[in-house]
Amino acid sequence: MSSSRSEAFFASSPRGLEPLLEEELHALGAQEVRGVAGGVAFRGDWRTCYRANLGSRIASRVLWRVGEFPYRNENDVYAAAKAIDWPGFFALENTIRVNVTAQKSPLKSLEFATLRIKDAVCDRFRDALGVRPDVERANPDVRVHAFLEAERGTLYLDTSGEPLFKRGWRTEQGEAPLRENLAAGIVMLTGWRPGVPLLDPMCGGGTFLVEAAAMARGRAPGAKRSFGFEKLKGFDEKAFQKTKHESENQEQQTPQLFGSDNDPEALKAARRNLAAAGVERWVTLEQADVLARSAPAPSGVMIMNPPYGERMGTPEELAAFYPKLGDALKKNFAGWRCFIFTADLRLPKLIRLEPSARTPLWNGALECRLYEFEMVAGSRRKPGR
Repeated sequence: MSSSRSEAFFASSPRGLEPLLEEELHALGAQEVRGVAGGVAFRGDWRTCYRANLGSRIASRVLWRVGEFPYRNENDVYAAAKAIDWPGFFALENTIRVNVTAQKSPLKSLEFATLRIKDAVCDRFRDALGVRPDVERANPDVRVHAFLEAERGTLYLDTSGEPLFKRGWRTEQGEAPLRENLAAGIVMLTGWRPGVPLLDPMCGGGTFLVEAAAMARGRAPGAKRSFGFEKLKGFDEKAFQKTKHESENQEQQTPQLFGSDNDPEALKAARRNLAAAGVERWVTLEQADVLARSAPAPSGVMIMNPPYGERMGTPEELAAFYPKLGDALKKNFAGWRCFIFTADLRLPKLIRLEPSARTPLWNGALECRLYEFEMVAGSRRKPGR
């Protein structure tokens, strides 16, 4: 595990954010960057891997490719996994977990494939050392990932450990929180910059606001957490600490961030989250109803993630709420660009505004849209609405 040799990695991400992740990895020094559905493949040395884990706001995990193989059945998968020098990568004392995902795989049971890969890893240790490592599903030291396609498989070691959207600051989950990397991607997609006022009028636990503040202040998203690569043999503590120090010296700007919610408990949660992330001084919070509140500046960017059927609220309740929301935006936010993230694809029709852009995104397996509404003088309402 040379710190300077180029290695192959794959950074997974929420679907729809792959182009942003490509740009981010380029900026972090990655080479041969190539976006595919669900993530971005790239090459780089271990300093690049450290930077990607510390600095990516979009990635969910950074996986190190340790093997590729053709296969037709579970025995082929076992043989390929056993051929890998696992004892050369991590110590016997480390607990392990195996995760398998597949696309068009001919195997009938992914659970059995997972078991076979786990056996192969353990058998390789037993052959080399006479003892097998322990398996730990909840909080393993080392995660082995396998991706099985129709005829080929790939084996990875997880350099992230816990998923990267777990920044290490969240104290309050709220009723239906957005993952931090999806929230960061949405903020980026709006084109917001720290000199422009940003408002989340239904802020809940404050995820959009924390991510925007961290961007403006140059806070590395991984600065408050540990990583899976720290458990691998050959981990270069000195190089990692140097990389971490470099990530702390990014340009800092003073943002104009505003948040509100009509639920006092949600605001308490937002305040605790902002404080845990160390960005509370840059965010102004108030209790207010989105339908009644005024704009905090003559122009700016609004981002909101209103309730929708998969989260809360009946379709009838939402059908009554959306027209009122559209009227409030027209009345109170002329001059603003308003972005609404939702899985309710009825929204443009019910809000009675014409979106200037719509971006497909996925919140886990849930298909969503990020709608942009430019609140200019007059109306974008379609004739007949």
